Amino acid sequence: MSQTWRQLVIAVCIGVVFLAIPVGAGSTRVKDLTNLIGVRPTPLVGYGLVVGLSKTGDRRQTLFSSQSVANMLRRFGVVVAGDEIRIENVAAVMVTSELPPFSSAGGRIDVVVSSVGDARSLQGGTLLPTPLRGPNGDTHGVAQGPLSIGGFGGGNDANSVAVNHLTVGRVPNGGLIDVVPTQRFSQNGMLTLSLRNPDFMTATRLADVINIELGEASARAVDPGSVTVSIPDAYQSSVASLMARLEPLQVDVDSPARVVINERTGTVVVGAGVRLGSAAVAHGNLSVRISTRFEVSQPAPFSRQGDTAVVPQQEVQVDEQDARLIELDEGTTLQDVVSALNLLGATPRDVIAIMQALKAAGALGAELVII
Repeated sequence: MSQTWRQLVIAVCIGVVFLAIPVGAGSTRVKDLTNLIGVRPTPLVGYGLVVGLSKTGDRRQTLFSSQSVANMLRRFGVVVAGDEIRIENVAAVMVTSELPPFSSAGGRIDVVVSSVGDARSLQGGTLLPTPLRGPNGDTHGVAQGPLSIGGFGGGNDANSVAVNHLTVGRVPNGGLIDVVPTQRFSQNGMLTLSLRNPDFMTATRLADVINIELGEASARAVDPGSVTVSIPDAYQSSVASLMARLEPLQVDVDSPARVVINERTGTVVVGAGVRLGSAAVAHGNLSVRISTRFEVSQPAPFSRQGDTAVVPQQEVQVDEQDARLIELDEGTTLQDVVSALNLLGATPRDVIAIMQALKAAGALGAELVII
């Protein structure tokens, strides 16, 4: 193994990750590159009760759970005041889900149940029928069924054991779809494809690929994030067939030169499209260590005078490594940058500081993203 490759492996092991992303990230299907405007999932939410808990539900200080139980009992002809109910087998929960596009009435979806009170566990509980509403307040379905929490718990307050999170559960296929929202994805004989990562070059290439498939002037790049497609006469009554024809088409995706830095984890991701101008990088470490040793002086045994004295002895040690200068020529590529930083023996924090300094000096021809 050559010295350069050995240094590269060492750099990866210490936590500096260089991910080579080509300037053109390769061919991507239209299906994986775009979304169809007008087609989106609908978030659903509801408030309900989970019953059947083994004294792990909401306690007395959670007032809305007892009021909810009183309201539910009143609908069954049992009238009781909410402040007179003392239950521990019921928990108030929020039910959330997402209605996929093109769902049909009578279909089923998974729902997530989360405690909103002070319940200790939803283990063994059953969700009572809960209406699911969309952002506009319309009811689109109902959820109910036994919970699956993927864990368990036992014991009391003093001695207990819990595996996984016990106050959030899931009801597989627990949501029954009743009303499906209307979605219109074609207007005036046009479809609009939205790019998930807007880019002028990618949008233009997407329009060119569709024009080759459907004919000239069939598609047009409106902006970096959207491409409009005219629906041919043969597909006016069958837009689904048109999308099935367009989705497998391959598009060469163009991505910007970018350096992503995560200072919390010490991760650096450098795209292969990154180019450097002429620059010189010097690397050196300065460390200062201060140690304190306490010396105790005390009088001899049975002496009549004298006090015990504590005398701190401080020692300061300064170490500075020799700075090494690496010159980077104009047009330096990712491989040259990796090799140079390996020669410097740079740590993750050193790489982050070097990248920021190169950007400030105007030598880094890429977008610097810090997350």
